Amino acid sequence: MQLQVQTEYVLQKPPLISRLVNRIKYTYQYDTAFWRIAIAGPWGAGLFAFVLLALGVPTGSGTFFDILLFTTAGTFSFFVLGNIVAILLTLIGLRIPRLFIGTVLFDLIAVFFIFYLDDVELVIAAIVSVIVTLGGILTGLVIGLLSSRSISSRIKLVLVALLAVLCLSTALWPQDQSVSQSEHQLTSSVTPINTVSPTEPGSYSVDYFTYGSGEDPRQTEFGHHVDLLSESVDASQYITKWSKLRTLFWGYDEKSLPLNGRVWMPQGSGPFPIVLIVHGNHLMEDYSDDGYAYLGKLLASRGFITVSVDENFLNYSIWTGIPNNDMKVRAWVLLKHLEQIDQFASSPDNPFYEKIDYEQVALIGHSRGGQAVAMAADADQWFSTDDTLGDFRKFQIQAVAAIAPTDKKVDEKQAKLHDISYLTLQGAQDGDVSDFDGERQYARTTFSSGSANFKSTLYISNANHSQFNSGWGDRDIAYPLGILLSKKDMLSAPEQRSISKVYISAFLEATLHGEQQYIPLFRDYRNGLRWLPETSYYNRFESGEFTSWASFDEDMNRVSLPGAGKATGTDLIWLEEEYKNRHNSNKGTRGIVLSWESKESTEPSYSLSWEQGAKAPRSGEASILAFSLSNRSFELTEEETSEESLMGSFEIEVEIQDTSGVSVRLPLSSFMAVPSLPETNFTLHPWLDQRLSDGKYKHPTETVFQTFQLPLSEYTAFNPKLDLTSIQRLTFYMGEGRGKIMLDDIGVY
Repeated sequence: MQLQVQTEYVLQKPPLISRLVNRIKYTYQYDTAFWRIAIAGPWGAGLFAFVLLALGVPTGSGTFFDILLFTTAGTFSFFVLGNIVAILLTLIGLRIPRLFIGTVLFDLIAVFFIFYLDDVELVIAAIVSVIVTLGGILTGLVIGLLSSRSISSRIKLVLVALLAVLCLSTALWPQDQSVSQSEHQLTSSVTPINTVSPTEPGSYSVDYFTYGSGEDPRQTEFGHHVDLLSESVDASQYITKWSKLRTLFWGYDEKSLPLNGRVWMPQGSGPFPIVLIVHGNHLMEDYSDDGYAYLGKLLASRGFITVSVDENFLNYSIWTGIPNNDMKVRAWVLLKHLEQIDQFASSPDNPFYEKIDYEQVALIGHSRGGQAVAMAADADQWFSTDDTLGDFRKFQIQAVAAIAPTDKKVDEKQAKLHDISYLTLQGAQDGDVSDFDGERQYARTTFSSGSANFKSTLYISNANHSQFNSGWGDRDIAYPLGILLSKKDMLSAPEQRSISKVYISAFLEATLHGEQQYIPLFRDYRNGLRWLPETSYYNRFESGEFTSWASFDEDMNRVSLPGAGKATGTDLIWLEEEYKNRHNSNKGTRGIVLSWESKESTEPSYSLSWEQGAKAPRSGEASILAFSLSNRSFELTEEETSEESLMGSFEIEVEIQDTSGVSVRLPLSSFMAVPSLPETNFTLHPWLDQRLSDGKYKHPTETVFQTFQLPLSEYTAFNPKLDLTSIQRLTFYMGEGRGKIMLDDIGVY
């Protein structure tokens, strides 16, 4: 018998590795031509983020090199990681365009970390990542559709037209008017200055040259192209933290800091006043000292030797941080520049020889430089025992100007200026130094009785921090974080620099050249409106000729006044308070805060009186009543007051009474209306204002003062019997509506 053998074939599963390899072969089977073309969208979104990173983390080798470096690295990472993700998706078995999805996931992760590592809150970084990635996806889909052969030309044309309309409507969408834009009320007390604009070039031809170490490897104008050789200085007694990487970048360390300067010198026999300008803490690799050429050329044409000082080596770098004690060294380096210039001036073959008026010196600084110039003007506080400094007092500093300055304690001390004129400018849209710190230095600037020196502030709606320097761009914070700041309603760069030219040129003309016709600009900005771009301004002014009646700094008693005076309030709340910035830090002075509500049966008022008469000015008869006022109605909630009161439309009347009982009462609006304060949206969305940079921008309004100067001739014109030599009472009457104001520095000229 024959046995039948039956063979059974058992199918064995291929090894796992073989199956995975086989699956990987089909990684891109769902990435059709459409999806491969659409990858251009995520790639572009990724490039956008890496360009921001390149701009925010410069290497010092130039913007083009940085962008090329970062975008090349980003593109390489984009395709490598995109393919890795695609393979992983293949192994999972998802039937989707895997390479496209891989590039999208790369964008999400890369953009998130680019922003998150720039100290952006996790939630914000995630939202930005999603928005940028979605933009890349949509762009890619549109590109894919336009490239597809299956889509008719008519549909493509419609799609392009819709995209064009969308882009155009976005660009031309009407912007809401900023609440800070307001009309400037000109009254009979305002007389436009009848002289040439301080921005007009003067009669002097200008020579330009540089001085420096001659060995600067980064800036050739201070290296082998330098015109005058200067000495290096040793700052090791102050700087103890200077990284080796910083030395590698600059080619020197804290023991051999260069004295580099750009000089604009008027042609002529001289001697001329000398002005030093110093920048602030911008990125070290993005040199800042050439950003004030617009001021240097103008001032030199008007007869001022102007020097822009290089202190870039003290600035922050993402790679090396910032040297310790940099604030003190910034001021110290300025003094060393004065010494170097004095040394230059001693040599007959030097362009500085016999050109310097040592009794007419001014210092101008921006940001940290704005604090440094005040410290240099008060150098004895920090450098009285420094035996490395020569006789810097040979230079008689008469004026200090600070643009958006910082004001931090250094060695637990702050600069105090006496009989030195002081000017400070601040933008309300400053995203870097967001508080008006210059007002603190204003409060610490004092004058001898009768001094011709003065101090003044200018708060500028719609102005930011960076545009005062022509090289800093329009973003106050480095990228990528800077992309989240709003530029809505912001002044253009030329407009903003025109303001600094008007005020700084006029300031130096008034203080160093004695051109008194420019003083009214600082008393009341409206006198120079024809020179200024359209926006809202707020200014303070005080000179050594001011006779103070009440400054509220002498004690904590709201009733007592200097000179045996007495304050009273009727039908309102009146309290002495510290004058504070938007972050609730003190500005170094106090004021009286008045708040009231509308009642037909009452007339709220605040009075200052002296039984024997108020203190008279040196002339014996008061000619101008002056006081600083801030409209704080923005602090009242909408439930408590009407929108009109919030915008400051209430009326105030000011009454003056002499010792004989004769009184005159006039509306304040006949001189100047009470201005509402600007409300600033610092970022692209109010939600970001509340959260970005630890809430730095959450307060849209800062309390700032406006100085009112009321010509008392208007009072005597109303009643000639009013005796301005014996004023006994001053009363502020509050009109209808609810309101809140702060008063300070009440007195006469």
